[in-house]
Amino acid sequence: MPSRKGEKTISLAAVLDLNEASTLRGKLMGLRGSNVVIDASGVERIGALCVQVIMAAAKTWNEDKLSFTFSKVSDAFQKTMQLIGVDINHLLAKEIRQ
Repeated sequence: MPSRKGEKTISLAAVLDLNEASTLRGKLMGLRGSNVVIDASGVERIGALCVQVIMAAAKTWNEDKLSFTFSKVSDAFQKTMQLIGVDINHLLAKEIRQ
């Protein structure tokens, strides 16, 4: 899929646990100011702290009036988000105002 102007894609690690949380935060903050597309297709396991990092980033991008979307998600990612109480379908469909 061709990227739009100012759009950056990030692929999430297979294991998003406590050790990965600060790395994920750093990667996302490095993309601030750009529209972001997340590829979560390779995620095998995600912990609550990384979910919080992702949700905080989505809120930040929303406040910045930039796009923060998911292009692909693995079953494990989707099921864990649902278990935690995050409706991933809503995240996939959500287009943040620009």
